Amino acid sequence: MWEHQEIQGQIHIINGKKAPDLIITNAEYLHAIYKTWMTGNIWIAGDRIVYAGKEMPPMTEGAEIVDAAGKKIVSGYIEPHVHPFQLYNPVTFAEYAGRLGTTTFISDNLVLFMSLDHATSFSMLDQFNELPFSFYWWARFDSQTVLQNEKELFNPTAVKQWIDRPEVLIGGELTGWPRLMAGDPNMFASVQATKVAGKKIEGHFPGASERTLTRMRLLGADGDHEAMTVEEVESRLLHGFGVTLRHSSIRPDLPHLLKAIVDKELNVFDHLMMTTDGATPSFYRDGVMDKCIHVALEAGVSPIDAYQMASYNVARYHDMTDLHGMIATGRYATLNFLEDEYNPVPTDVLSKGKWLKRDGQSTAPFPTIDWSVVDKFAPAFDLEEADFTFNDSLGLEMVNDVITKPYKVTIDTSVEKLADDHDESFLMLVDRQGKWRVNTLLKGFSTSVQGFASSYSNTGDIILIGNDKKEMLNAFNEIKRIGGGMVLFEEGSIVATAPLSIGGGVSAEPVETVIQQELALKKALKERGYRHGDAVYTFLFLQSTHLPYIRVTQMGLFDVMKNEIIIPVTER
Repeated sequence: MWEHQEIQGQIHIINGKKAPDLIITNAEYLHAIYKTWMTGNIWIAGDRIVYAGKEMPPMTEGAEIVDAAGKKIVSGYIEPHVHPFQLYNPVTFAEYAGRLGTTTFISDNLVLFMSLDHATSFSMLDQFNELPFSFYWWARFDSQTVLQNEKELFNPTAVKQWIDRPEVLIGGELTGWPRLMAGDPNMFASVQATKVAGKKIEGHFPGASERTLTRMRLLGADGDHEAMTVEEVESRLLHGFGVTLRHSSIRPDLPHLLKAIVDKELNVFDHLMMTTDGATPSFYRDGVMDKCIHVALEAGVSPIDAYQMASYNVARYHDMTDLHGMIATGRYATLNFLEDEYNPVPTDVLSKGKWLKRDGQSTAPFPTIDWSVVDKFAPAFDLEEADFTFNDSLGLEMVNDVITKPYKVTIDTSVEKLADDHDESFLMLVDRQGKWRVNTLLKGFSTSVQGFASSYSNTGDIILIGNDKKEMLNAFNEIKRIGGGMVLFEEGSIVATAPLSIGGGVSAEPVETVIQQELALKKALKERGYRHGDAVYTFLFLQSTHLPYIRVTQMGLFDVMKNEIIIPVTER
């Protein structure tokens, strides 16, 4: 917020004692409350709008003056449900998104919560707050997998430390909602602390019945982003949920949802938001929230409703219209300049008073962040021949990108290399510290991937997949050598690689570079029999117990529906 001296300076501008830093003249801008285009002048001091209306400031000497004639101006776009560690990191993704008009993130804290102590995490948040971008966060209540130290890590006291941070707006998302519904005291305490703090609870309720939605609303859930049909949208709205429509790399639901809403003439756009839900890098080749707005326009949503769904509606839901989502006195000076209302890609972007884009060209890069506080990926152990033993008769079969079911293993797993006339592969989850491993078979991943290794996973543990034990070992040794990442090995050589130098989980490279690495890796996997949509999400969700039916976790093979360990880990 602004200090007393800053506010006095802003009032001096109104009183004609000093000039603004920036004056935007002939501005045709979207007023969020009137839901109409207004014409006037916008005065800006530092990162704040001090006036928006018909008048010009009494003093203009020394001010930057921008004539916006011929442009339409809208508030910076808000992404309300960001997973900012999907190979990219929060800063590189924010810089990329900002140039496309998305200037505010409300982000998942899971990686920070699980990998850093709170003091270090909060120092990172302080660094993010200094950037010409608006970062807000969630506070997770569970790991969405089975951890060996789950209860110690996700205790109400630790969660409340996050809830008490001013930039934390949400509790959740509630991937572990069955535990809440079953009366888990820790999760209930965290929900209650969030509600007492006046913050929202975000659900995760794919396919939920009306009965489940009702119970979760009574338990404190405020919103949900998992509607996959228009009927599910209507059911959530009926019970007063904040509804965020999803358009992501594994669930591109937005086009058909919006078309159905338009066709049914539902007058509900003031109560809808949109998200890309942590899509993998290549999904963003053609935009971030500007991409969602474009989809809305193509579906027949009016331009004003489309822009409000990506700005004002989000700000109003989170009770922060005093700062975001409006072009009006006292708000952040965060503006997108458009050629016209049917093209949501801005020609110019102003974020918290700083130009991120001028006349179609990016301005100075974001300041760097100190990532040295994240432990380097440097496993202090080697894998041995005995580690590549696969004796269990139960394996995982891929139903789609992210859902796996159990299957009975019938092939000979004692061989060094499996045949490539079937789609079964060796699968290992290895403790990052080398203390344990889980060995099984994965059916439906590929026919001819020889060796693949990834330090990118839900928990930061190591995933190895392949039909050749030697090449799996080669891939493991390579990710050790490069300090983390994803590597595909074949016939003793690297086929594709995506280095992830920040803790072995995310890249320090620009998003554009990460996109090209991801595309090359996915292409190579597809050529070797991977037939699903998004391999990166396959690796991320192999451990995720919020999805059916069987998962490989730090405790062993886990049956989600029975909530029990089927095969325990093997100690090393």
